[in-house]
Amino acid sequence: MICIIYFLAQGGVPLNSAVSLKEARGKREVAKQLLDQNIDPSQRKQADRRKAIAKSNAATFKGVADEWMAKKSAQWVKTTIDNTQAKLDKHILPWIGSRPIADIEASDILSLVQRVEERGTIETAHRLKMLCSRIFRYGIATGKVKYDPTIGLHDALVPLNVKHRATITEPKAVGALLRAIHAFEGTFVVQCAMRITPYVFVRPGELRHAEWSEIDFDTAEWRIPAEKMKMRVMHIVPLARQALSILKELQPLTGSGRYVFPSIRNASCPMSENTINASLRRIGYSKEEICAHGFRAMASTMLHEQSWNTDVIERQLAHKEGNAIKDAYNHARHLPERKKMMQHWADYLDALRQGANVIPLHSHRQA
Repeated sequence: MICIIYFLAQGGVPLNSAVSLKEARGKREVAKQLLDQNIDPSQRKQADRRKAIAKSNAATFKGVADEWMAKKSAQWVKTTIDNTQAKLDKHILPWIGSRPIADIEASDILSLVQRVEERGTIETAHRLKMLCSRIFRYGIATGKVKYDPTIGLHDALVPLNVKHRATITEPKAVGALLRAIHAFEGTFVVQCAMRITPYVFVRPGELRHAEWSEIDFDTAEWRIPAEKMKMRVMHIVPLARQALSILKELQPLTGSGRYVFPSIRNASCPMSENTINASLRRIGYSKEEICAHGFRAMASTMLHEQSWNTDVIERQLAHKEGNAIKDAYNHARHLPERKKMMQHWADYLDALRQGANVIPLHSHRQA
């Protein structure tokens, strides 16, 4: 009887001579208890084996990365999710994805990033190191690994020469750029997109995905839903008179559709992501001089030079605050001051475009 029950407890594996009588009796008791509960010992062992395998898989780098991605996906916009997953799938998981995360060492991560470095994509190499580090830190927090092996790798990588977004901040040069934008001869939709970009200085993706339902002409506000924002927080863009005028001029053409700036090929889709950059090249500005994202840097630099409150500027740029909860509930923070600033900014840009010798004295200088 002992042998039969133990045989069942082993999932059909015969008794081994190395198993002691005491151990066999202990396993027999476990098996007997299972049988008394109408549980098949062999099936229990198979289930335990499956759990062990699942647990082992969860502790692989891929398992931890998948868990981390699932957490982050609730906070990120779709493009960030797609780009991060693409980096994992292309550069990381094929080499270390199936390995237990606790067994991965600094040299393994270095091999990954050096493979990318050799192709000359130094910034990508640094981003991959940071991505691995974030997954290891999550693994530490969830008890799957003891330390982050990417710590100390910084000096082992080719130094990253940080390139800021190409922009223009010298007033006369800004005026010349604005005049070139107003002389642009593209389609009317793209003309309007080009003209409104400096006034609102939102991220290019936020502009091209703008919908008419988000525009409130009565309050002169554009309210961008949280799911469209990089920081996943609803954002208010006060619309200066000049921005409202552009939108009202465009409304008869695209107002019956969803997007403010629809694609020329398919009105049910937004304008192409490269439209603004391509248009800037058409009017004679290289990527080293100005890019679509550079209007944000332009506004930030020049408004700071004019002594506007840093908190007001940062809030209008939709930069993340240190407190995520505070950030989520304060989308209207500094709104009266932001409305004043946005109208001032539009008036200032118009004066530069018209060639005025503008001295940006500002009455809101902080003490």
